[in-house]
Amino acid sequence: MKSYKDLDIYRLAFEYAVEVHKISLSLPSHELYEQGGQIRRSSKSIKDNIVEGYGRRKYKKDFIKFLIYAHASLLECISQLEMIQEIYKEIDVSDLLKKYDTLGAKIFSFLKYVEKEWKP
Repeated sequence: MKSYKDLDIYRLAFEYAVEVHKISLSLPSHELYEQGGQIRRSSKSIKDNIVEGYGRRKYKKDFIKFLIYAHASLLECISQLEMIQEIYKEIDVSDLLKKYDTLGAKIFSFLKYVEKEWKP
């Protein structure tokens, strides 16, 4: 692994953050800054925490901490998507919810790998 960009979890988090950004712009204008801003921040936080953790990979505990933050941001993002799904039936986020669920499992698996086998 030469770069954080080599991590599958980073590539997926980046791709999904772009999707979330686009979907958030389809929210009603009164939600663009509240619900829209919150979901954009949480989705981008996933990829950003992966990057920051990777940048601190020499310090295993820091790497683990930021992967936990990434997973927590993912859970927040899922919660925001579920809220959008409930309130705005015309905005279909079901596919994105499935993608984030899979990404959450991948981040969790990678976190377990780092905890048990990572050598800084």
